Amino acid sequence: MAITFYDLSAKNGARFSPYGWRARMALAHKGLEEAATVEHVRFGEKEKLEFSGQKLVPVLKDADTVVCDSWDIACYLEDTYPDAPSLFGGEAGRGGALFVTEWANRTITPLIAGLIVHDVLLACDERDKDYFRESREARFGRKLEEVQAGREERLPDLHKALAPARGVIEKQPYLGGTGPSYADYALFGTLMWARISSPFELLSEEDPLWGWRERLLDAHGGAARKEAPVSAAA
Repeated sequence: MAITFYDLSAKNGARFSPYGWRARMALAHKGLEEAATVEHVRFGEKEKLEFSGQKLVPVLKDADTVVCDSWDIACYLEDTYPDAPSLFGGEAGRGGALFVTEWANRTITPLIAGLIVHDVLLACDERDKDYFRESREARFGRKLEEVQAGREERLPDLHKALAPARGVIEKQPYLGGTGPSYADYALFGTLMWARISSPFELLSEEDPLWGWRERLLDAHGGAARKEAPVSAAA
């Protein structure tokens, strides 16, 4: 086994990609993260990914096999390492995890982006800030400072959108049941993006999702908790 994991790198080498976090937690779940070599990739280092035939992280290289996209990486790990703990718990679980992934991508990630996008700019490596500002302002159609302004008033919109996950966590410890699974990592990765990039807290301690996030921060030997926010990184 010779795994190399290509992940997005912020200021001070912090890893802040929501999709990278999904794949990273999948590796940790399978007991493979510590054995994997991490290749940090800034926004301006897309040449590092030329071998993959595309320009986006995360990318997993396992010997001669190259897998792009966090969902495809999770499926690859599940199918290639069946003796390690399951990410899905069967085909029904895989389908449920795909639903959570698409819900997080289409509903939760855009809402969080509007709350933290200028903080993400500040978290970028200095060499990447011009690219990030230009590309995201083209996407939003206005200055990033304006996008993020008034976020306190918009935070309840995120809390409302998270209601389906909250309803599950009120009944069981994890989205997938009694233990963490990829369904959890799909949403958790997006929240880790915010945790690493921004000082703006998205959850209150009274929210059941706070405790769920705390459990995932401590999962797999505290793999997620060990990653310091950009503002605290040395």
